[in-house]
Amino acid sequence: MTPTESSQSPERENIEEDVFKTFVVPDKTRMEEHTIVVDGDVIVGNHSDIRYGIISNSSILGERVEVAGDLISRSDVRVDIWSRIGGNLKTDTNAYIGEFVTIEGKLVVKGDLDVGNDVKINGGFEAKGWIVVRNPVPVIVYLYLYISELLRLGKDEQVEKALSELFEDDKETVSINSMIIPNGSKISMDSIRVPSKALIGSGCRLVGNIRATSLEMANDTILYGSIRTIHDVMLGRNNIIHGNIVSRGNVYISEKTHVLGEINAQTIKIHESARVDGIMRASGGIVFEREDEKVLNEKQLMQLNI
Repeated sequence: MTPTESSQSPERENIEEDVFKTFVVPDKTRMEEHTIVVDGDVIVGNHSDIRYGIISNSSILGERVEVAGDLISRSDVRVDIWSRIGGNLKTDTNAYIGEFVTIEGKLVVKGDLDVGNDVKINGGFEAKGWIVVRNPVPVIVYLYLYISELLRLGKDEQVEKALSELFEDDKETVSINSMIIPNGSKISMDSIRVPSKALIGSGCRLVGNIRATSLEMANDTILYGSIRTIHDVMLGRNNIIHGNIVSRGNVYISEKTHVLGEINAQTIKIHESARVDGIMRASGGIVFEREDEKVLNEKQLMQLNI
């Protein structure tokens, strides 16, 4: 690689940082009794504690990650050093297991197994492909190399476009494919605690009280828990929140969303078709948005875009 290829713009250098700062829940994610089921991929940051099992397309776990249940993937699995899987680890393709990883259950790999030293597999293992005992590339290095390779191949516009679409203001048009859990997150049946903002897709079923710096939710999602943030909360259409919303910032609730608890915020803007069962308190005021006002605002935006 030449120096020209290795040098990157500030935007490119911030791609990895932007990806791992936000807790991202893909569309149609389901938190069941003992398992988180994701249609797409799962990336778990270092030092995270997941009190569930995970079923996904592929799984990438950082250092010292704890998963309480089974880790089941249709595609590759990468687990970094000192992590622990409380159940079985199964993949239909290849597995890359770093040093000092503990798997309490059975390891089943239908492809190749790349395993580091001092890995403990208490339930035995089964691998149909090649088995290589060496230290796999650390997860963070692997992700960095993967993104860098996309950029080197001239796909930087695709990468940046995907990230910009993922974090743009109009989340109603976004289709989220991967679950991203930032470093140091803690997810259990009681709570979902993440160090930064949360971005939740459409058609999800989530359990636990969410604690984040800010939260944006798309449409048709059910949350069995409360929401507490430092900054703004934005809820899309037809969501159901089985709990309270407490925020130091502003709260916006779109049409036909139902909040079964109370709302406490700096300001509250709520659509007239939304429903709040509890008391609404806002030191900066409460605004009810009418349907005709929203249609007018959308027309004005369309004219500006033209």
